[in-house]
Amino acid sequence: MSHAILTDRTIIGLNSEKGRQKIVRDAELPGFFVMIGSRSKTFMVQGDLRQGDKRQSLRMKVGKVGKITTREARAKAKTLLGQISDGIDPRPKAILAKKIVASGRDPTLRVAWLSYRDSHMRRKGRSQKTEHNYADHVERLMARWLDKPLSYLGKDPALVKKRHDELTQECGPYMANGCMRTLRAIYNHARKSARDLPTENPVFAVDWNPERRRDSGMGPEDLPSWFEQLQKIANPVRRELHLFLLLSGSRPEVIKTARPDHLNLRDRVLYIPEPKGGTAKAFSIPLSRAMITCLLRVITAGRQMYPNQSEEWLFPAESATGHIVEHKENRSTLAYWGNELRQSYRTIGQSAGINEIDMHLLMNHSLPGVNAGYITRSKLAGGHLRSAQQSISSAIFEAVPQSGGKQKSWPFLSIRNIEKSVVSAMAKTSQFGC
Repeated sequence: MSHAILTDRTIIGLNSEKGRQKIVRDAELPGFFVMIGSRSKTFMVQGDLRQGDKRQSLRMKVGKVGKITTREARAKAKTLLGQISDGIDPRPKAILAKKIVASGRDPTLRVAWLSYRDSHMRRKGRSQKTEHNYADHVERLMARWLDKPLSYLGKDPALVKKRHDELTQECGPYMANGCMRTLRAIYNHARKSARDLPTENPVFAVDWNPERRRDSGMGPEDLPSWFEQLQKIANPVRRELHLFLLLSGSRPEVIKTARPDHLNLRDRVLYIPEPKGGTAKAFSIPLSRAMITCLLRVITAGRQMYPNQSEEWLFPAESATGHIVEHKENRSTLAYWGNELRQSYRTIGQSAGINEIDMHLLMNHSLPGVNAGYITRSKLAGGHLRSAQQSISSAIFEAVPQSGGKQKSWPFLSIRNIEKSVVSAMAKTSQFGC
């Protein structure tokens, strides 16, 4: 490195040293210099930028020697160095944006999503289904923004509003709202560490679609016709799945993935290790007599129909996973299924006189109020909650139409007649859906 009064004439005589870059600083203007390479020479400036308590050294290109004279380069350098001295960053915004993204102060949506997934969702034990839903929102519905910095959205909330409107038309109002809730959570999480992001979350621009809780559960008067439909389903494993969903009020996903080692017949509970909310919300379902009989029937049927899969799953099937994957039925075959049975369970529980707190505990809902928060759920599952569960099962079975001997017809089938019934059902059909 050397100093000289830079002029067009002196620069012509400057050469690099053995193929290495050489810097010659101007003796008249501090911070102004020429960088000499093997093939080109470039005017540059360098100065210390102070913004508040932060200080950084900036180096900028002024122009190529030959395309700009030394006099023009020095005049431009004075302007740039003056801006730097005044605390103004003169670099082009595109360059600044790239450096900010690289520093983590303005992460891309992809980076922000992975950070939210790893440091928030997995650390808090969110379920795999919840993680899958978030990933679907980000990687499919917001794919156009994956490699955009979050400030791209933060500075232009109209983009978010437009996408919400598009998703409402393409995917429906509930999916559109869900996607935007995911973006809102990721942005809020990112801004905890990326303080250069705009303070206001861009999702505030969204005009939310109205959401109404689906009022599609059964009451006691609907049960007789539903049981008649259910009894006609040929596959006994699918039939018992629908019945158990009604008797337990559980979400379909956690029951479809239940395993034999989760069932404790001695304590009469079925353990659910990863419900909605993740492992932190793990709980045990107290089993009524009807629920135990239902599970014994499905275990017997599963072992005969799917001997390999039944070793791992309570509700086995010929599927890639080895368990029932799709629980939906044609409405003409079965009028109510899935989460509609969960609503039916809550409705029948109310008609059976089960109190609000017990229903919350049975359905694994968060308890309202401070006092209720002191209740230890596991201490009630064995006696008190099982009694409430039995009352709901009894209310359900009171509506079952009976034909022939009570112990010989489904769903009143006694344990000793289960295997005979399964063999009979298998003889009627040779194919069973997953």
